[in-house]
Amino acid sequence: MINPINISETPKSARDILDRINTLSFNSSLMREMRAIHFVASLIDKGFDDGGRLRKLNIHTVDAESELAHLGASSKLNTDRTFLEWLFTLGRGRADAFMAAHFDKIGHSSSTDVAEKFL
Repeated sequence: MINPINISETPKSARDILDRINTLSFNSSLMREMRAIHFVASLIDKGFDDGGRLRKLNIHTVDAESELAHLGASSKLNTDRTFLEWLFTLGRGRADAFMAAHFDKIGHSSSTDVAEKFL
């Protein structure tokens, strides 16, 4: 996830408000998909699987919300080598932490609570 979902600060300047609009717009497709996945999972939990056509998906997320929340929309256009190396290192670190914490769940169960994170 490259756009944070939860940002604790309320935007006050015009630039901050535009950045927040961009973030919300970018996340809207992801949020819609996660709502649909959650809805289908709840149907399956209640015993409806449409004759075996529906099945639950395992959802995993690797994110860096706390580190990325302070970046504005303009950071998506930042091609500075130092910035890209920082993102790469951050991503590697988050992926390593994810694997250490959730490797046993891959292919077996979700490591992300869709309702808690996305709804």
